[in-house]
Amino acid sequence: MAAGHVPVLIEEALEYLAVRPGGTYVDATFGAGGHSRRILELLGRGRLIALDADPLASTRCGDLPVDRFRLVNANFRELANRLDELDIGEIDGILYDLGVSSMQLDAAERGMSFREEAPLDMRLDPSSGPTAAEMLRTLSEAELAQVLFEYGQERAARRIARAIVRRRQEGRPPATTTELAALVSGVLHRYGHRERIHPATRTFQALRIAVNDELNALRESLLQATDRLAQGGHIVAISFHSLEDRIVKEHLRSDRRLEVLTRKPVTPGEAECAENPRARSAKLRAARRIEEETP
Repeated sequence: MAAGHVPVLIEEALEYLAVRPGGTYVDATFGAGGHSRRILELLGRGRLIALDADPLASTRCGDLPVDRFRLVNANFRELANRLDELDIGEIDGILYDLGVSSMQLDAAERGMSFREEAPLDMRLDPSSGPTAAEMLRTLSEAELAQVLFEYGQERAARRIARAIVRRRQEGRPPATTTELAALVSGVLHRYGHRERIHPATRTFQALRIAVNDELNALRESLLQATDRLAQGGHIVAISFHSLEDRIVKEHLRSDRRLEVLTRKPVTPGEAECAENPRARSAKLRAARRIEEETP
C-alpha cells in the first residue's frame, strides 16, 4: 500500500461485500491496493480482478499473489468487456472506492491540484482524451458554464466561464493549474472575506469530472456490474461527493434485481475522521442481487 494512503470505511466495506472464500470478486478502483489486499486475505482460493485507469497502478501491486489476483489497466466503464476477455461470466461481488485518490491529487504532473504549478491535464489515463487545458480552449462559454455548474455545483459558473473565454479571446487561455486558480480567485474574491475552501476548488472538481467523464462512466459500470452479479452477489460503493452518491443511490434503488442493504448511507465514525480527514465526506451504500421476478 502506498505510504500515507489509508483506505476509507474498509471494515464496513468488507462486511457488506461479504467475501466468500473461493468466489470471484472485482475491485473496480484499485488505487493503492488497500481494499484489494484485505479482500485477498479473506478470499482463500478465490479470484480477484482489479481495474484502474491509471497506468501507474501496476507499480503498486508487485507483492500481490499472481495466481489469485489480476490487475487490468482500464476504466471501470469497460468492466463487461474486460471480464469477457478474462473469460469470466458471473462475479460474486464488486467494490467501488470512487473519486480521485490522494496519490493522484498529489502528483503535480496530473494537474488536478492548484497547490503546485503544472500543466492543466487532469486525465486519469494520460494517453486518452482531451486535457482540461484543451477543454478550456474549445468549449463555448455556455458549455463551460454548464460544466462548472453541473459538475462543480459552482454558483458563479457563468462569471467564471465568461472570464475564461475573455482570456481566450486575448490569446492567453489558462494553461497551468496556478493560472486557472488565480483567474478563478480573481473572479470570486470578496475583499475582507475569508473562504472556507479555496475559491477554485469547485472549478477544478468540475473540470476533472468532465475530462474523465466520471459520472457517465459510473452509471455505465454500475449497470454492467449488476448484469454480472451472481444471485446473492454484493455490490458496494463508497462515494465522496453528492453527485456520485446520488447516482449510486438511484441505481441501487431503481434496479429491481437488487435488494438495498443500507437504508441510509454508512458513514465513518469520529475516530476514523480524526485519523483520516478525507473520510469525512465518505458515504457507503450496498445492495445484493436477488432472484428476478418472473413476469
